[in-house]
Parts: sequence; C-alpha cells; structure tokens
Amino acid sequence: MNRHLTSLPASRELTAVSADGAPIHVEVYGAEGAPAVVLAHGWTCSIAFWAEQIRSLAADHRVIAYDQRGHGRSPVPAGPSGYATRALADDLEAVLASTLAPAEKAVLAGHSMGGMTLMAAADRPVFREHAAAALLCSTGPSRLTAEATVVPGRPGERRTRLTRGVLGAKAPLGPVNAISRKILKYATMGPGSAPERVDACARIVHACPRGARVGWSKVLSGLDLEAGVRALDLPVAVVVGTADRLTPPVHSRAMAEALPQCVGLLELAGMGHMTPVEAPEAVTARIRELTDTYLEVKEKA
Repeated sequence: MNRHLTSLPASRELTAVSADGAPIHVEVYGAEGAPAVVLAHGWTCSIAFWAEQIRSLAADHRVIAYDQRGHGRSPVPAGPSGYATRALADDLEAVLASTLAPAEKAVLAGHSMGGMTLMAAADRPVFREHAAAALLCSTGPSRLTAEATVVPGRPGERRTRLTRGVLGAKAPLGPVNAISRKILKYATMGPGSAPERVDACARIVHACPRGARVGWSKVLSGLDLEAGVRALDLPVAVVVGTADRLTPPVHSRAMAEALPQCVGLLELAGMGHMTPVEAPEAVTARIRELTDTYLEVKEKA
C-alpha cells in the first residue's frame, strides 16, 4: 500500500469534552494564528481520511481535524443515547470551543456524516459564532437509504429496505483483501479510482469499530436534517461526485436550491462518494477558495 496517502504531518493533539462528557480526539496542524479550517470526516472514517487536504492546507492554514465519536481515537459511545445527530452537533461545538478563540472565524468542511454534522449544528450558538463559511462534500440531509444506489434496481420500498440492511450489516468487515477492496470500490468510489486510493479508503473504513459502524448506520437510515440545511445561513459550497452511490447528486442539487447562501455546486465527473481521497486537489481548492474569500480580513490582520 502507498501509505503516503494517509500519512499526516506533525500535529498538536488535544481532547475536547462534549456535552455528555464524551472525549473527542482533536489534532491541530499548521501555524497558530493562520486562517483556520475545521474538518469533519464521515461515517466509518477518521482524521486520516483528510490526509491530503491536511498536508496541503497546513502549509498556510491552521487545520483542525477531529475523530467523530466512535471513530479513530474518539471512544465508542457508552450507550444508545450517544448515537444521535444532537451528539454530533455537541461534539462539533466542543471542538470549536476548544480550538478557536472567542469570535474567531473558521471555514468548516464536512464530508458525508461530517456534512450532516454541520447541518445538525447549524442553529447552535457556538457554530454561528465561529463558522465563516462551509463546504458540504458528498452528503445529504434525508432519504439516504431511499436515494442510495448501492443496491441495484428500481427506486422503491424493496430497494430501500435492502439498502438499509446492507449498510447496517452487523457482520465484521474482516481483513482488507482483494474481495473487500472490490466491494468497497463498487459501493463508495468511482470506477476509475486508482488501486492505491481504494486500498487507503479500505484500510480506514475497516479500522472503524463494528459497534460504531452499526450504531451510526441506524442514525443515518432515519436521518432528517432538512431544517438544518435551511438554517445554514452562511456561504456554503457543495461538492459531489457524479458516480456517488451513497449520497447521489440528487441530494447536492436539492441542497444547493435550499441553502440560503449557496456559493456554488461542483459536480466531479466520474467520482464516487470518497471525493476528498478520489479528487483531493479539487476538494482542497474549494476549501482554499472559501478561506481566501471569507477569512480574508482575518488573514490580513
């Protein structure tokens, strides 16, 4: 495996404590005082998923990345109440409060469940205090199992039910091998994805604890954050791959229409769900455009 794809530069580590006492592992890259970017990863992923964005942006930004609860180095929730969009919003608020000065602004980027985290926190006071602009990357607010095309066939209750079963399967993922890489590529990545990128994603996903994977799948299958999209009253860019089977472009197009201040919808031809890994330069460029535009005053201060 080309491990450089997920290798990270030196960071400063800290623990943010969420509203229910859950510890959230946080890593900060780049120079203090540089324009701030906060990265929230998706379901079954970890900080390492953002490795290419972190390596690029940390040269001239302060990049704050954290492991969602139950992922990476953030412990699995103690009970069912820890699996809720409310908890995701609580965790993000804790990260922002722990890493940013009062009233300091940042650009927030969320991939998949990370984007849903931004929607869940949209009306929270700490979010509003710190968010200057946002990127919603390969995500959606509702009807995830109904719109997903992981299971072939016509849209309808049968396909939705089968999709829910596939995504919520309790069986362990097992080791990363040729078969598991093929399955992951089909479900989450574009057909032209390079083998080393498929392998990198597979190793990140397979490292997610089974309990967290199953627990969050239940939350995602019943997700309804439509109100959160409308509450994101700040400049928001949207990115999606045209071959995304988990959160197809129908979600991104609807969000672009519903967002109060959408500043662009970028559809990446042939890319699947794992856009920060599949098209790292495009995702990083979109984040940079947001920081250049909406953190300009802070950068010159």
